[in-house]
Amino acid sequence: MSTKTYVPSQESIERNWYVVDATDQRLGRLATEIAVILRGKNKPTFTPHMDVGDFVVVINAEKVDVTGKKREQKLYRRHSGRPGGMKTETFDQLQSRIPERIIEKAVKGMLPKNSLGRKLFTKLKVYTGDDHPHQAQQPETLKINTIPGENK
Repeated sequence: MSTKTYVPSQESIERNWYVVDATDQRLGRLATEIAVILRGKNKPTFTPHMDVGDFVVVINAEKVDVTGKKREQKLYRRHSGRPGGMKTETFDQLQSRIPERIIEKAVKGMLPKNSLGRKLFTKLKVYTGDDHPHQAQQPETLKINTIPGENK
């Protein structure tokens, strides 16, 4: 008897929308939970080579928190592609300039480094403030507790 691997069809994959509030959440733990949902690892139909994950909308990105001295010491680098084009800024500087990018970079680093990872990344929507343009998708509120020992 030969065994067959279950592969879900594109029509059978159920895609949900979730809203995550990043207010006073720890950056790394929040990004881990978001990456799991984007990848679909929380579903029984998870298939490593397919996009079976859900959409995630993150609000209040400017209120995400880090521990220790990361506000002053964590560095974000980008390169223009030109000689000497390396730009570096700290967590605080990037948070005051483009707070959405902090969460985007953290989650992107936890996704596969291939075409599947790039496709999954398009399902992450990050916004500053409470409002977002995805009300029509009727997203569910997802409660993520990233602070150990604290029950909200």
